[in-house]
Amino acid sequence: MTAGAVGTAESGARTAGRHGRRVAGNRWFHRLSRAGLVARGIIYLLIGWLAVQIGLGDGGEQADKKGALQEIGEKPGGTIMLWLLTLGFLGLALWRFSEAAFGQPVADGDKPVKRLASFGRGVFYTAGFAGMLSFVLGQGGSSSDQQSHSYTARAMEHQGGRWLVLAVGVGFVAWGVGNIVSAVRRKFLKKLNVGEMSPRVAPVVKALGVVGRSTRGLVFGGVGVFLIRAAATFDPDEAKGLDGTLREFAGTPAGPWLLVAVALGLVVFGAYSLCEARWRKVEAARGGQGR
Repeated sequence: MTAGAVGTAESGARTAGRHGRRVAGNRWFHRLSRAGLVARGIIYLLIGWLAVQIGLGDGGEQADKKGALQEIGEKPGGTIMLWLLTLGFLGLALWRFSEAAFGQPVADGDKPVKRLASFGRGVFYTAGFAGMLSFVLGQGGSSSDQQSHSYTARAMEHQGGRWLVLAVGVGFVAWGVGNIVSAVRRKFLKKLNVGEMSPRVAPVVKALGVVGRSTRGLVFGGVGVFLIRAAATFDPDEAKGLDGTLREFAGTPAGPWLLVAVALGLVVFGAYSLCEARWRKVEAARGGQGR
């Protein structure tokens, strides 16, 4: 490649970077990000409520994203709501990718490990957006358990796939433990504009964050445990999604009441997500200010 071509490529990259920072700093992009947090909150409120019903013996729907979408779709105006939620999850994905590109608006938010974490969350929410879009377009979609079984089986058909499943499982466990530790230590507060909260509201948001984020970490850590078991036994059927993992809590000595307690924790996380939609710092570290 000639020096001129290299210079042109570098100039193009800088131009793309400036455009990207301008978009990430735009107030409409921030609003889309907050809309995504609202969408996440609504989904978790419904998943938690469905799991509560299962624990009480009244549930017929799956306690996962598909079950939540089906619940919404059956209500008047459900199609419009589904499209809004899908758009919200697209906003979540784009927001996380902007953090991966430009850094998070917190101390040390531009470190490589922080950017990598944001990229991983972007991929996670992109998958969620794709699944929701497929559902809205009438293509149905699989339950979380079916997806977990299918993906695990496909991975294990290839050389080294077993180790990939193991790595993903370990990653889920590590992410879950990290969420619990972060919640207990209240590290999530540095991502919120706590100064904008009233003295009465701040303690409530803190409590919701501790309980909700800890519960979410516990549940997704459980998903990781079942993936590890699937890899260890070379049995894809051992893998479980969100619904299957939640139902396992009912099989413990504590019985269905433990499932109800965990489900209520997910409801709390949904409420906390709505609080994040109001007070979360969504501006990328070097995103600039929108006008």
